[in-house]
Amino acid sequence: MKYALLDRGDPLSRELAEKFHALASEHGLERSEGTPDIVLSIGGDGTLLHAFHRFRARVDDIAFIGVHTGHLGFYADWQKDELPELVEMIATSEPNKVRYPLIRVEITTRGGTSAYLALNEFTLKCVDGTLVAGIDINDEPFEMFRGDGIVISTPSGSTGYNKSLGGAVIHPSLEALQIAEIASINNRVYRTLGSSVILPKHHHCDIVPDPEEPLYIGIDHLILQMEGVLSIRCSVADDKITFARYRPFPFWHRVREAFIGSDSR
Repeated sequence: MKYALLDRGDPLSRELAEKFHALASEHGLERSEGTPDIVLSIGGDGTLLHAFHRFRARVDDIAFIGVHTGHLGFYADWQKDELPELVEMIATSEPNKVRYPLIRVEITTRGGTSAYLALNEFTLKCVDGTLVAGIDINDEPFEMFRGDGIVISTPSGSTGYNKSLGGAVIHPSLEALQIAEIASINNRVYRTLGSSVILPKHHHCDIVPDPEEPLYIGIDHLILQMEGVLSIRCSVADDKITFARYRPFPFWHRVREAFIGSDSR
């Protein structure tokens, strides 16, 4: 079994990374930054996002494991004091491999088209002032958006930025994407739907901004500033991310622990 490891860079995460390397060596696991079978992230959910984007070109061939140095995260199902148990399981047992959908984002500019994958969400904002953009669903005009921005999330990312905008929390077994509005303008002149929209895998949406307006484009934690954007197509990607689960990690339990608490009843 070959593995790669990415840590958050703080003293605790680095200490845990060294401990994992020592334990892994004792159990015969091979460290490989080029062709790992599993990728371990130590830190938080943000660290796992970094790990995903570092290895996104091999996303079909590897499985991810998250170790959280704080509280339980949505992607990190192991705690900082559980490394010996984790290494033992990696070395001796086969995991249950769970696959979550991703978003494919195709951005067309005057210079051509570039494609990206997002694990959590894609965000679009105008550099200066209000974003004005047409939104088409399945090549049919849907609305003319005016407001602060647009967020398109995966089901696993629905608990993040999307939820703060009033979007629905979606189980990551569903292959879908969700469109949420950031502070849309709704009055007698300008109208949008005003609620999030959920599209299944075989649907897509196109965002058509003013190509003269510079834009901020977010792909998870990555922020790009682009000009001359002609259109942006978002769809459920054919690729998926794989997580190696060595014990149950129920999604709704994570949602409850994160937002409600175990002692709320």
